[in-house]
Amino acid sequence: MLCLSVWNQVFCFLALVFPLLVSSLPTLPQDCEDLYSSGHTLSEVYTIYPAGISSPVQAYCDMGCEDSEKNEHWTVIQRRFDGSVNFYRPWDQYRNGFGFKDGEYWLGLEWLHQLTKKKKYELRVDLEDFEKNKAHALYSTFSVGSEDEGYTLTVSGFVDGGAGDSLTYHSGQKFSTFDKDQDSDSGNCATRYLGAFWYNSCHFTNPNGIYKWGREGTLYATGVDWRHWKGYDYSLKLFSMKIRPVT
Repeated sequence: MLCLSVWNQVFCFLALVFPLLVSSLPTLPQDCEDLYSSGHTLSEVYTIYPAGISSPVQAYCDMGCEDSEKNEHWTVIQRRFDGSVNFYRPWDQYRNGFGFKDGEYWLGLEWLHQLTKKKKYELRVDLEDFEKNKAHALYSTFSVGSEDEGYTLTVSGFVDGGAGDSLTYHSGQKFSTFDKDQDSDSGNCATRYLGAFWYNSCHFTNPNGIYKWGREGTLYATGVDWRHWKGYDYSLKLFSMKIRPVT
């Protein structure tokens, strides 16, 4: 290229140097797997970038499962364990996320969509009752559609860890809250069961229901339920959902 003027020389210089500068920038971590690969090995709160540099998001990274010696680098997307956070919230808060990343929280539907449109993920659901019994369920495929698609859930490939399968029933459903009814029922499942989820008609699991410390009481199936493990009459102590890339 022949650069005749000063401006042409500047342009030529930038054309040569800019690609080198861009390629030398550190890669932003999209999830906890990326963080682990860059040397972050502790289970704690980190900043990830599901939608790029303009939208940083905090998430808790579980860098090793409790019942495994392997480091598994999970990005926690939902967690309940003490009832300290109210999960009966409107659509915009479920879209953007809420809670405390070192405690109870919901990562956000938009960030779930941004994550799962770029990589293939699997899902692990961890459960614990108030008698310290534990169980889990694994799903080899997990993704969330765009907001225009109602943040539709796709989940498949169930592997039993003692919990049974209470989530496949919800696959293909849009997300519903008390102020945005997108379920398959004639009523509003979110208002009926005091939660927010990918309700069908209505649920086999209600992870964002009312935290009740064990037995449900008078309001049927409104607690933090997983039907195929403890039924609708028992609200769990711990409920956690976390994802990792499929390798």
